[in-house]
Amino acid sequence: MSDHESALQKMLIARLASDATVKALLGDPARIWDEPPASPAWPHLLIGRSESRLVAAEGCGTEHVLSLNCVSRFGGSEEAKAICAAVRARLHEAALTGDGVRTVSLRVTFSDVFRSGDLRRTYGVMRVPAITEDI
Repeated sequence: MSDHESALQKMLIARLASDATVKALLGDPARIWDEPPASPAWPHLLIGRSESRLVAAEGCGTEHVLSLNCVSRFGGSEEAKAICAAVRARLHEAALTGDGVRTVSLRVTFSDVFRSGDLRRTYGVMRVPAITEDI
């Protein structure tokens, strides 16, 4: 069986990093990280929490729920909302294949944009449920 979690993360990053709108917002190369550098550039997108479980059905795919988190220092919420919209447009219902895995279902079902307590950063949190299976 393939490593569905790592394959899905790689596919998501590759899909987002290849998009002109995402690169316009997050730089070229796009600042999309699992772990940010010590002094990150702004804005950026982080791969956050990741849950997965086997689907109890024939073929036994894997069900995932990932959190993608954008962080902006732009005054106001406009930049974070634009990043969330670009991510949703690029990922929602996309068919991805890589590392012996393909997506059966991929959606962006939730986003929340909010300011930090000190008002210096704006966060966008997106939930991305997906189902993957071996090719």
